[in-house]
Amino acid sequence: MTISLKKIFSKLLCVTLLWSVIACESNFKEVQKINYSEFNPSGEADSINVKYTDSGRISAILISSKMLDYSAVDFPFTEFPKGIDVTLFDAKGKKTFVKSNYAISYKKTGIIDLQGKVRITTEEGQVLATEQLYFDQKNEWFYTERHFVFTSPKGNSEGQGIDFSKDFKVINSQKISGEVDTNK
Repeated sequence: MTISLKKIFSKLLCVTLLWSVIACESNFKEVQKINYSEFNPSGEADSINVKYTDSGRISAILISSKMLDYSAVDFPFTEFPKGIDVTLFDAKGKKTFVKSNYAISYKKTGIIDLQGKVRITTEEGQVLATEQLYFDQKNEWFYTERHFVFTSPKGNSEGQGIDFSKDFKVINSQKISGEVDTNK
């Protein structure tokens, strides 16, 4: 009888050890999950149409089909994964239109990163197209190091790297080629 009791005891011991190994594995996975933080937006909106005002006048209109707000993270930002369509107004009411396939706005720096078929158009017929463009909201200044194409009634040019004011009155370019009529 002692032989069968030893066999039962050894089998029971094996089952207990196996069960404790499985239980520890499960617990280990739970401990790993404690240190894992999910990166989820604190706010989400579909089909937005936002009007920004300054001293009682509209300064910008932002339209987007999707907005994700990450204001609860250490470096807060707002993401527009389906792109934006923005109309900027200057003090005289002249409009500048900005479109891109994707945008992300960083709240602490005031920088907006526009990506994918970025196109800026003014009422005067000036158009700038590039694949990535940054906008400094504080200084109202656009800039990129990427290839760009600029067309205007005065002529057309293209190059690598450009920065300019939101009304296109001040333009600095780096590597540029094209023809511009300065008499117009």
